[in-house]
Amino acid sequence: MTSTPNSSGHAQPSRTHDHAKDVPGLSDARLLLAAAINGLLTIVQVIGGLLSGSLSLVADALHNLSDAGALLIAWAARRISRKPADHFQTFGYRRVELVGALINATTLNLVGLYLIYEAVMRVVDPPPVTGWTVVIVAGVALAVDLVTALLTYAMARGSLNVRAAFVHNVTDALGSVAVIVAGILILRYQLYLADVIATFLIAGYALYHGVVITRQASRILTLGAPVGVHVPALADALRSVDGIVDVHHVHVWDLDESQKSFEAHIVVERQDAVLAERVKQLARAVLERHGITHSTLECEYGAVKDGCREGEVVTPH
Repeated sequence: MTSTPNSSGHAQPSRTHDHAKDVPGLSDARLLLAAAINGLLTIVQVIGGLLSGSLSLVADALHNLSDAGALLIAWAARRISRKPADHFQTFGYRRVELVGALINATTLNLVGLYLIYEAVMRVVDPPPVTGWTVVIVAGVALAVDLVTALLTYAMARGSLNVRAAFVHNVTDALGSVAVIVAGILILRYQLYLADVIATFLIAGYALYHGVVITRQASRILTLGAPVGVHVPALADALRSVDGIVDVHHVHVWDLDESQKSFEAHIVVERQDAVLAERVKQLARAVLERHGITHSTLECEYGAVKDGCREGEVVTPH
């Protein structure tokens, strides 16, 4: 079996993706501003907790401090991800954002589990409500959480990394709503169960998004097939290209959240450089229709030999 050099079958990736509308400097500034606001909120809640004698406010202040940390992780990951490829990271540093997402999603899952623990403990031993100071400070916290959520909302739609930090803020905002509503109900009507129910609901929200983001980031980091790409169907689509006899050694994965990569061996009818190049162009057109812009195609001629097993689509290494 003979083959053409891999370089002739390599298609350069397109740089167009969901982040194209982002202005990096502006996005970074928003994340830093949101982190700074959360830091200030932490100080306000600590002061409010000390004045009212409320340990729950002090605990919530620590939660807000973790939100600021989540935003700083997202900011740092975005900065590093824009570094160009080098001899150490030949694909570049784009996946660092996924590492940031995984870190923040893990802490989000821990927050959800902690909230469940807190809810159970409040059933066993309901804590006393120290007065309206808690409700007022929670109102301030809610306003700040909404501002920081608005600062990161647009970026969260196109980035798992920022989305994980955004969900941290939304979880905290929901916690502030729960403190306000439950505090009023408890102070006026002694409805302690409202606080417990609200805490369980917030825990469910945090865990749901934490698990979803963890799964999405882990799939990309472990080179899982892209969502929506059915490998056997894609191989069949390539086999339907005029001049291609067979396709095997197929590997498809996400380079990052916006770019898919593909490599395969394609068997052509005869050893002909012109035919091979034409077949590759047609194959790339098929791949682009499936959203794949980065591809490496190796042509083979005649019978399948040299360890390439006929009829095998995906070959383990």
